[in-house]
Parts: sequence; C-alpha cells; structure tokens
Amino acid sequence: MNAGSFAPALVLNADFRPLNYFPLSLWSWQDAVKAVCLERVSIISEYDQRISSPSMQIKLPSVIALKEYVPQTRNPAFTRFNVFLRDRFSCQYCGTSLPASELTFDHVIPRSKGGRTTWANVVAACGSCNLRKANKLPSQCNMHPLAAPMAPNVWQLQENGRGFPPNYLHESWRDYLYWDSELQQDES
Repeated sequence: MNAGSFAPALVLNADFRPLNYFPLSLWSWQDAVKAVCLERVSIISEYDQRISSPSMQIKLPSVIALKEYVPQTRNPAFTRFNVFLRDRFSCQYCGTSLPASELTFDHVIPRSKGGRTTWANVVAACGSCNLRKANKLPSQCNMHPLAAPMAPNVWQLQENGRGFPPNYLHESWRDYLYWDSELQQDES
C-alpha cells in the first residue's frame, strides 16, 4: 500500500474508545498526519508504509488517540438514520432486516390522528408494512411495533452500530473496536 491508497486511521477518544462505531470514526492518512504534526493526537499503531518530506519521514498512523477527551453528547439527534440505527435496520412490524435505502419510517400513531414526529412515535418500517398500516392506529390494523419506540442514548446507538462493521477493518484496529466484548476462554 502506498500513501495514495486507502490507509485511514482509526480515531480513538482520549479514553481509547472509538469516537463512533457507526459510522466508524476514521480519518484520512492526510488528516491523521496533520494531527500528529500539530501534536493533537498520539500514535497508537502504525502501518508499515512510510511517507516522507525533505525534512522528515514517518510511518502512516493506523490508530490514533486524541490527546484531549471529547465528551459524547447524551442525546443523539433525531434523524432518519438514527431511527434506523436504533431499530437495527429492521422493520418494526415484520422484523425484516433491510439496508437503509430500503427502509421508511412510520408514525405509530399517524399524524392524521394527532401523532407527532418524535422518537416515541416513529419506527423503521419496510415499504410494504408502511403501505399496509397506512394511516391506521396499531389496534385498527393489528400491527404493533416489535419494540416500543423510545429515545435512545448515544451509548445505545453506539452499541447497535457495533453490530454493523464496515467493509474494511485493519487488524491493528480490532483491539480498540471490541475492547469490551467478552473474551473466549481456553478450555483445559
């Protein structure tokens, strides 16, 4: 791999946890090197590839940690994507898992019947379930969400995001992405 190819750096907060799991907190090699030169991050792990300038040569960082802790917001933004992430990209009526591009969101209590667009009234739904429910109350069509909709906190979204790893995971990142997962014990 040369510097021009895909060599992102996993960005950890000062507590060595990723800033985000979904999307995974990655910086381009250029941004990572700039942050190193400005002494804003510590290099935790490096790729074998090097970049050089007339005055210096360094290995490309593969894992970096911020020197100053960035507090995580407790209340995530109410967005379509975060609703899908809260519901684990699954229709809350039939349970089918779908990519975000194939999901819609449904008002459990329809807006035409006084329902509001809030965490507590919106769920992910596949197109066919959304059409079948239409503007009916759950009791009118016998379609109740599999899980009661509620406002998640940032930690719940992070945990859900861990279930959807990106297509590319460098081996140097694995210790930091799943640091709190249960370890397998050797059987003796």
